[in-house]
Amino acid sequence: MDVLEAIRAKRAIRQFADKSLPDDAIRAILNAGRRAQSSKNTQPWQFVAVTEKDVLARLSQTGDFASHLAGAALGVVLAAPDEPERHDWLMFDLGQAASYMQLAAWELGIGSVIATIYHPDQARAILSVPDDYRCDVALSFGYPANASLMSDSPRPGGRKSLDEMVHTNHW
Repeated sequence: MDVLEAIRAKRAIRQFADKSLPDDAIRAILNAGRRAQSSKNTQPWQFVAVTEKDVLARLSQTGDFASHLAGAALGVVLAAPDEPERHDWLMFDLGQAASYMQLAAWELGIGSVIATIYHPDQARAILSVPDDYRCDVALSFGYPANASLMSDSPRPGGRKSLDEMVHTNHW
């Protein structure tokens, strides 16, 4: 895998084909998240892998922009300890695990997109997650409904240039 090319080509996939993912692909995606770096190697995450369509449909109602979960072959809810004093670091760590999973999926020809869960207590209840964990982030995975999205070049103008955001030595 050419990591730089995967980063360049990766795009959010929100519409999925009605096709399940093989167990080995699911395991590879989850294992990539497990291997992500974390603050002080705490590995604070727990992953809830969801393939049941009715559960995915219920999860899709836990965020204002999470409807893509309903059509996914796999949803992964990233849970972290409910520790307000470490919330920012925990979210940073979950973001790294999410990125690793999404890049692993891309290599396997599987699309993905992130969802913010605006109703974490509702998601926790749906998934029977313990009360001392938060569920703020989920990922949808599946084969794209439009397979060409996996090989098309990214849209022009979709990203700011480096000159617009990089400051060298001083702002």
